[in-house]
Amino acid sequence: MLKIRSGIAVAHMQNAIVPLCGQRRRQTTAAAAIPRDDAEWQQARPFKQVPRPNMMSLIPNMFMPGGKYKKMDLGQLIMAMREDYGNIYCVPSVMGAPPILTTHNSNDFEVVFRNEGTWPNRPGLDTLLYHRQTHRKDYFQGVEGVAPTQGKAWGDFRSTVNPVLMQPKSMRIHYKKVSQVNQEFVQRIKAIRDASTLEVPDDFIDTINRWTLESVSVVALDKHLGLLKESGNGIEASKLFHLLKDFFKVSADLELKPSAWRYFKTPKLMKLMSILDSILDIISVYVNEAVERLEKEANQGVVRPENEQSILEKLLKVDKKVATVMAMDMLMAGVDTTSSTFTAALLCLAKNPEKQAKLREEIMKVLPQKDSECTEESMNNVPYLRACIKESHRVYPLVVMTARVLNRDSVLSGYQVPAGTFISMVPLSLLSSEEHFPQADKFLPERWMRNAADSSGECPANDLKLKNPFVFLPFGFGPRMCVGKRIVDMELELGIARLIRNFNIEFNHPTENAFRSELISFPNIPLKFKFTDLPN
Repeated sequence: MLKIRSGIAVAHMQNAIVPLCGQRRRQTTAAAAIPRDDAEWQQARPFKQVPRPNMMSLIPNMFMPGGKYKKMDLGQLIMAMREDYGNIYCVPSVMGAPPILTTHNSNDFEVVFRNEGTWPNRPGLDTLLYHRQTHRKDYFQGVEGVAPTQGKAWGDFRSTVNPVLMQPKSMRIHYKKVSQVNQEFVQRIKAIRDASTLEVPDDFIDTINRWTLESVSVVALDKHLGLLKESGNGIEASKLFHLLKDFFKVSADLELKPSAWRYFKTPKLMKLMSILDSILDIISVYVNEAVERLEKEANQGVVRPENEQSILEKLLKVDKKVATVMAMDMLMAGVDTTSSTFTAALLCLAKNPEKQAKLREEIMKVLPQKDSECTEESMNNVPYLRACIKESHRVYPLVVMTARVLNRDSVLSGYQVPAGTFISMVPLSLLSSEEHFPQADKFLPERWMRNAADSSGECPANDLKLKNPFVFLPFGFGPRMCVGKRIVDMELELGIARLIRNFNIEFNHPTENAFRSELISFPNIPLKFKFTDLPN
């Protein structure tokens, strides 16, 4: 398991001295340059008084045998440091990296998000930016995607893809293809489960990852890869599957651990560059295939109305390179993340059979037969399914923190925090807090329903609902909200609905430490789900 070392590891995500990457991306607005002198600012304590660990004691705790933080993953580490230093603390500058201010205060979250401006600065993914700005500048030529960019470059790209990716109507055309993938998922489960116990193997996460990549591919590449079929696993598709796994592992190592890659080309950096080159090559082949298919159709006089055009087709009309880079971002960001979120939802439903039964009642109305077609119209009538997914986000959050570079001088938890400061907002303790989520130790999808109560009928919905919306932001907030949210929603809703309609799902094993935190949360236990066939 990758060991994430302290806030220092997080600080390395944004190193202030970056010879390889060129000038540091620290854009702020003009407002940030204007010093504050209002009453709130004057009454706040100076930034230097923010609690912070002593580096001479912190380093042994992280790296030395017996060190307090040595064996902790990122989530455990952040919570341990909260116990030691409070709800707000600052990890000092290390190896040229700027200090990182960490806050667990939801009021601070609102201050940061409300003042992030038109082009929010979200730090991270420096290795991906290096690939696009330096290593393969010849190809990207300034078209660098939404994931690693900042400022106007990010804003321009996001403005280009938003009309395609953020519109509900863009998802309609993909329902049938995603539904077909889910039928293959069902058959794959039946093929790999034990005939006597009906449990899937320990490595079921591999099958989930195949389902996720297949689902993303039919949207991002308009292509069925065949990863869930025994006769599938074409060479290019299989290679892409393994490359994406390697990308996440190697990039996490470089982004979160102390590394000299920012100063010279280390072997691990070059390994990552090779992985990214190969991913780009395969995606380019698939995009070229789509272009050739569309050109052939055009020559044959085939003209589809806009509501029948795939996301890839719409993006190709904008620009081929934009379509290729966006597909690359969707695949790299949409496999492990969706797999972990899907796993969380399955665990919650398997461990709460009464909630699973209630969900099945809803699903039976929209999928009366096991192989009934999922349509946009039918999937508009699944509020409890959406509530189950949201509640599983709360129980097993995908990310342990959200990062921003402060856009202007601000007061956080009573301290003066200057513009340009790197802020890490951590909601972990809040998501399991009775203050914000009554009956927080229970899986209660009802808290997200209108005019509903818990299963006992004793707790009205208004008492379950979240009071501060900035505590729970699984897809982010504002302009940098996840651009793939609608795609993920579709994949999760269709996938879970199909499994719930076909199987009773159980998990008869411990779920302690079910996930480990790296760049995101990953399943940390064998996923030996039991899938029992339901009558049609």
